[in-house]
Formats: sequence, structure tokens, C-alpha cells
Amino acid sequence: MQRSGPLLSREDPPASDELPIDQWIFPLSALRQTPSKWPLEKQMYERARGVEFLYRLGSSLQLHTPAMFTAATWFHRFYMRFPIEDFHRQDVAAACIFLATKTEECGRKLRDVARVCQAKIESKDINAILEDSKEVENCQQVILQTEEVLLEALCFEFSVDNPHSILVDAFVEFSISPDVQEVSWTLAHDSYRTPACILWPSRIIAAACLVLAECFHEGANAPSLAERITPENPSPSPSNTPPHTSKATIAYFHFSPEDLVNLSDCLNLILEFYGAQDFTKQPHLASVSQIAPPASTPPWEPLFKPWTDFEKNDGVQAPAAQPSAPPPTATQEEQPTDQPPPPPPASFSPVSTAA
Repeated sequence: MQRSGPLLSREDPPASDELPIDQWIFPLSALRQTPSKWPLEKQMYERARGVEFLYRLGSSLQLHTPAMFTAATWFHRFYMRFPIEDFHRQDVAAACIFLATKTEECGRKLRDVARVCQAKIESKDINAILEDSKEVENCQQVILQTEEVLLEALCFEFSVDNPHSILVDAFVEFSISPDVQEVSWTLAHDSYRTPACILWPSRIIAAACLVLAECFHEGANAPSLAERITPENPSPSPSNTPPHTSKATIAYFHFSPEDLVNLSDCLNLILEFYGAQDFTKQPHLASVSQIAPPASTPPWEPLFKPWTDFEKNDGVQAPAAQPSAPPPTATQEEQPTDQPPPPPPASFSPVSTAA
């Protein structure tokens, strides 16, 4: 497999003066400068499928969610430095999961990770995968070989923040309703199906998920996203009057002007991602995709093409979401036979993509 060196040409991302610059936060332009030769829209589709596979693998191994979020972040970091066409998404996802079991204090045996991985790839029940089979042995070797490259890509830097911990603090601060909490949580989960975790700090992503969840929950007559993230005009005289409730989130985070630009971009990216889904099979996503983005024209060329374009070319069809909004169901390519995690509320459920 051809290995490519680190992406050396990067701009410093905007950041608040009091926060250090994270070397793992890339400008949007870096997505078009990765070692991959594939079209960017194809790379985004493959990344989403890889994270879907990673989630299913982690769920089957009964890993706690922070470990899966860490693995998903590593997954995106890996493809900033190595070509996606040279390293299959399933191999990288499995290596990320295995590494996370060691760094996140949720150890799993390599053979167990390989068995579950092989079961999903072959669309078989886990009990049909023999521990001493040649396929499991080969899968173990691939995971170990890919892990070596993953460690090189990560420069042995394993620490990762996630937006969920920030959301928990915000939920307590504002006494957020359970419905808004659930939608925010689901949006944060789905954000890892996009490269958001390598484009913005966790607090930007957390704020975007909370603002979007509030807008989704309050309906069409509520303040728009653009209104919610526009700071109030400063008063000429000191005032103890709290900000309007729709602006409470950005007030809570004390965002700088640069942060607000990033927040707008993050919201645009998330909504662009949802807009690429197949609403005929996942109708519950149509309502969130209809929310007007804060910028009518995002400051970048589209990153996502309609999922149906790729599914038709790959011979893969995304499963239809049921009215009760169950967890994602695997496709013909990879059909997990074990129990998925508990479903989110029926009002809004995660994206279901081919893994």
C-alpha cells in the first residue's frame, strides 16, 4: 500500500485569543488537498460509510460512546494524511476501534474485534464466525497492519475532545427540555459522519447542534438560524437584561466574531450533509433539511452529492426509516445480526447510510 506523508501546507484556523490552536483543526480548503485522488464528494460519502461501520462495530463490542467518538475522530484524521483509495474504510474503522479499546479503558481482545468485524463484512451471525478460522486470522493481521499506519498518521497523539460533554453542561445550565436534548445528542452523533470534528473545535460543534436542535424543535415560526447566531447590538449603557432566549446559546459560549463565522460554517455543513440524504427512504430527515442555513450560499463548493447518486453506482441502497424511527439498519453490503443501540426519539433519528 502506498503511503503518503503528512499534509504540511495548512493555514492556521481562526481561534479565540485565549485558546491554543489545535494542530488537528484544518481549514475547509484542506479537504481538497488530501492525498486522495478521488472526487471530494466521493470521499465524503466513503467517510460517512466508514463512520457508520465504525459505529456498528463499536456498538456490537459494547463500547461506551466516548470511545466510539474518539475512534471516529481518528478515522477522519487518518484520511487527511493517507489516501482513502489505498486504505479501505472498514480496515481503518476497525483499526480505530481496536486502538480506542486500548486508550479509552474499554479493552477488547483483538480476536473479538476481528470476529465482529468479519461477521458484519460477511453479513453473518457472530456465532457463525469461528474464532480459529482463516478469515478471522487474516482480519486480525489487517487490523494490526492498519493500526501501525494509523499510529503514524496520528503521531501518537490520542487525546480527543467531543461535543457531547459540552452539551451536557449546556443542558444543565439552561434546563434544556428532554426533546431538545435528544435532538442535540443525535445531531452530535451524526456530525461525525461529516468531517466537522477536524474542521472546528468541539465547542463550535456543540453549539451548532444545540442551536439547530432548538430551531428544529420550535418550528417554522421560530427565529431563524441566522437570527440566533447574530449577536445583539451592544447597548450604549450597561444593562443587566439577559439576552433573548434564542440568543442564549451564543451568549453562554462567549463566542468571538471569528467563532461566530465558524459556527455559521458548521451549521451550513451539517445542513448540507442532511440535504444529501435520500428522503424517500428516510423521511424523518426532510424536516431538518428544510431549515434555512445561516448563509444562503455557503463559502465553499458543495462537499456532498445526493446519496442516491453513489448508492446507484455502488449497487447499494440505503434502508428505509420506519415510522417509529429505529436505529440504522445495515444494507445488503453489511448486515449486523446483533442488537443495535437503543433508538433515539421518534421525532428525529440518526442518518442511516450504507456501511
